[in-house]
Amino acid sequence: MENYSTTLRNNQLAQIEATIGTSPTFEVFDGTKPAACSDADAGTALAIITLPSDYLTAPSGGSMSKNGTWSGTASGDGTAQYYRIKSSGGTVHIQGTVGESGSGADAIIDNASVNTGQTVTITAYSKTAGNA
Repeated sequence: MENYSTTLRNNQLAQIEATIGTSPTFEVFDGTKPAACSDADAGTALAIITLPSDYLTAPSGGSMSKNGTWSGTASGDGTAQYYRIKSSGGTVHIQGTVGESGSGADAIIDNASVNTGQTVTITAYSKTAGNA
């Protein structure tokens, strides 16, 4: 396997915010995660969280994590199973699993059992570039 320098890995990660832009949304759904980002949303949208304009920390050591508070009000009822990060124009750029701490999910939510009106908070989210 190839190995990449930390500088290259950090630059790869920096492209996430550069590509998605400011004011993206983190959308939480129940149901089965679509096979690809280009596929339509599946299941019920449980919460749509508008992320801070600078929503990820600066890459360091080949990794970065959420920056600021990722929280919003639930608009649906169900069990949180996957998420999609969309640009302000609605393009899906990232999707993954969501679950409570210890679940092994890609993003950690404070409570996976979601009810309308509940505050939904993403408590942990990070990215690590490969090929260290």
